[in-house]
Amino acid sequence: MITTVTTFILLTSMVANAEIIRMKMHKEDDSTFVKRRINANNANPYRRNNLRSEEGSIVVNDYQNSQYYGEITLGTPPQSFEVIFDTGSSDLWVAGSSCDSSCGRHAEYDSSKSSTYQANGTAFDIMYGSGPVSGYQSVDNLEWGGLAVKDQMFAEVTDAQGLGLAYKLGKFDGILGLAFPVLSVNHVPTVFQNTVEQGLVSRGEFSFFLGNCRSDEGELLLGGTDPNYYKGEFDYVPLSSATYWEINMDKMIVAGTVYGENSKAIVDSGTSLLTGPSKYVEDIAKQLGAKEMGRTGEYLMDCDANAPDLEFVLGDKTYILSPEDYLIPDGDLCLLGMIGLDIPPPNGPLWILGDVFMRKYYTVFDVANTQVGFAEAVHGRCKP
Repeated sequence: MITTVTTFILLTSMVANAEIIRMKMHKEDDSTFVKRRINANNANPYRRNNLRSEEGSIVVNDYQNSQYYGEITLGTPPQSFEVIFDTGSSDLWVAGSSCDSSCGRHAEYDSSKSSTYQANGTAFDIMYGSGPVSGYQSVDNLEWGGLAVKDQMFAEVTDAQGLGLAYKLGKFDGILGLAFPVLSVNHVPTVFQNTVEQGLVSRGEFSFFLGNCRSDEGELLLGGTDPNYYKGEFDYVPLSSATYWEINMDKMIVAGTVYGENSKAIVDSGTSLLTGPSKYVEDIAKQLGAKEMGRTGEYLMDCDANAPDLEFVLGDKTYILSPEDYLIPDGDLCLLGMIGLDIPPPNGPLWILGDVFMRKYYTVFDVANTQVGFAEAVHGRCKP
């Protein structure tokens, strides 16, 4: 998820002799793609029906290809929350018990009910594309995927009006950022940083498999990769700067036309679609025969159109998205899985490889070696 925060650092403290933790994801019926999908120029429209199947493994719901979220707990005894696992931000926040009506009916953290709560009180103010979110920092124990992280700093949100109905009526209680620590609003250690430094995983990496149909279960794996969900070897692309999970995109090709040569791109699990500069996306949509929905920046087209592949060249390797990868059923038509997004300097212009890309390519985020790796995901057969 893109925020206005621009700073970043690299986590380098790796601890051995620990374990890999699996966090499973499964899909719900996505016959109708809801209009509250995650657009990167808005906050992620990002309750619980999760069942823990084994120690270290939790189910993470995928709501109609637009929201990937799963359970964490805070406090002693544990209080449960559903959070977006977001590689485009670095803060953890949930609704606090003093949040106003802007938090809707989301689960709220109550510090008075936790014996391990530690007050901090530092102001927390973050700006998303749709508006601000504010609250204050607190400290408590956290558990995710069966891993117990001590003394995790997080934010209790007291005002979420900036997210509007996307949050108030959304499927998630908060966001858990998986980007680098200095992207954090107050430069606090991230959940993954603490997980590594407390020796809870053996490798400084985590990986995503995102299910693409209701028969698939997805997985967030902490500390490694799962060969059950990909084929072949990983191809790695080094990070181009210490910002988001930012890499260099050599170019994008659509039916022989080249776009965005030597552009910046970020790999973002918190953005459901692909994004690119508006002038390019508008031209791509015309090539595909897609029509804009009013002035929303979203495009619809015939699901059976004879459309070309989208080719992304990263690190001299070409990654192909076919129409079945980038067209999302939306009633009688299909939503083009790409929107225009103009991000000003110094962060932009850039492209975002969101969940549309990550569903096709199993992705490993390698903190230790400052790189991101891709391998073709292996999906089960979708049920009719």
